[in-house]
Amino acid sequence: MHVNIHVNRKFVQTMTSLTQRNSGLVQRRTEASRSAAAADKEKSPDEDEHESRRGEEDDDDKGDAKETRLTLMEEVLLLGLKDREGYTSFWNDCISSGLRGCMLIELAIRGRLQLEASGMRRKSLLSRKVICKSDAPTGDMLLDEALKHVKETQPPETVQSWIELLSGETWNPLKLHYQLRNVRERLAKNLVEKGVLTTEKQNFLLFDMTTHPLTNNTIKQRLVRKVQEAVLEKWVNDPQRMDKRVLALLFLAHSSDVLENAFAPLLDDQYDLAMKRVRMLLDLEPEAEAAKSGANELLWAVVAAFTK
Repeated sequence: MHVNIHVNRKFVQTMTSLTQRNSGLVQRRTEASRSAAAADKEKSPDEDEHESRRGEEDDDDKGDAKETRLTLMEEVLLLGLKDREGYTSFWNDCISSGLRGCMLIELAIRGRLQLEASGMRRKSLLSRKVICKSDAPTGDMLLDEALKHVKETQPPETVQSWIELLSGETWNPLKLHYQLRNVRERLAKNLVEKGVLTTEKQNFLLFDMTTHPLTNNTIKQRLVRKVQEAVLEKWVNDPQRMDKRVLALLFLAHSSDVLENAFAPLLDDQYDLAMKRVRMLLDLEPEAEAAKSGANELLWAVVAAFTK
């Protein structure tokens, strides 16, 4: 009897010790959870935005390597370049303004530019001014040059005006300094640095010209495939659900008269379907699309400038 009492007492002490230890562990976990929740509440909106942006950058890194990630301008130029000859068509007079539209959208997607508020009178996209949202450097010389012009210009200009000013298409001699010079050559050099193109000299009877033939066909084909898939296999029939960069690329490749180059390898029925869906996008009303939740207003303003 004495032995049983002694065993029972030891058993009770052991169970009590385990219970205390477990309750202590639960308490520590609870306190840790409370501390984490408090930290989340105290986190500023800026920190949230930074984490969100960092997450987007991480997603970007999952695709192409950093040296082969292309801007909208570089993608449009690459679509327009002849692979072997290394230059754009002499008859293409649309690509210059198209590349300036690319810059405005690229800066808007990167959070540097936006349209002014529409106001009580609901001003149209093309009558609203472009304003600088952030002057943080982008790391791209062309983009930073365009951003500097927008930031320092008072009063602000509209999207249509900026496309013309950055292209040098103005009759006002006081505004000629806004023109971005040698844009195609500078973009081609960027693509050379990224290992996509190479540099050669070609003789055209009366003059020599620097050309940039394709050297990395994998990247070009990946770009062409991305454009094709956007209106074929990955077509979603809703521009608000499309990736903004891909949507902008479709519009600006068309405005720059280089979209046909991406569709040329398609079979006849695929080509017809792709062009039908591109026409559906071109028939959209930019004002209505810009008013939808999550839309990038400046993107649709550029679309309106080219499709009006």
